[in-house]
Amino acid sequence: MTLLSTAQHIARDTRKDPRSHMILIVVAAIIAAGAIALVAYLLWPTWGTGSASAPSRMPVSVGSTLFNVPTAAIRRKIQRHSGPQERVDLSFLFPSLEAPEAPKHMSADTVDDRVQPIDRIFLSISAHHDALAPDMRVRTIYPRYLDQAATPVDDGLAMRVFRDGSPYANEDLFSAASPALNTRCTRDGLTPGMCLSEVRIDGADLTFRFPRSWLSQWRDVATAMSRLTAQMRGPKSQ
Repeated sequence: MTLLSTAQHIARDTRKDPRSHMILIVVAAIIAAGAIALVAYLLWPTWGTGSASAPSRMPVSVGSTLFNVPTAAIRRKIQRHSGPQERVDLSFLFPSLEAPEAPKHMSADTVDDRVQPIDRIFLSISAHHDALAPDMRVRTIYPRYLDQAATPVDDGLAMRVFRDGSPYANEDLFSAASPALNTRCTRDGLTPGMCLSEVRIDGADLTFRFPRSWLSQWRDVATAMSRLTAQMRGPKSQ
């Protein structure tokens, strides 16, 4: 009502004094600008411009078997989506089993700082397509190429050597009953030895890789792999 009264008053003054029409134009422009600013304020988006954060865990189906994998642990960007996948590659810090931080940009000045001892367990989940199960391979295939004698390594852990000339030459098999562990390890050479341990969950095979030097704490490693398997295992497929 105040603006209307002001406008009527200015209109009467304009008829008396033609020069006052400029005042009317200025007032109208101010009113229009205020209206535009009000509409723009009301219609301005309220959401942030930053990208939404990814969920902490992601449901992934591998070999028709459901797994809930930590998103930050997935090593390849192309695999960071939910739904069916042929394979998923992950890594976890040991012994915390947390997902590692994203790698930083490496330059010539920082390359020496990036060379550090391996401190993580690598895990690949892949569809097995009815290939021979890992436990069957341990029972039926490996014995053909192993020396008969087993060497005690640590409390409950034993080592058997693969014969030279076999498909697993330069590797050793380490086994334990409690906690259960079967792992095939390369020997130290130009590069540190690495171990491979496999387990089958329905339609998928889980392949763990870790440094051979960790066998000095093999119970902790075996427990860590069991924990990771239990944490990611989703509801059983129908």
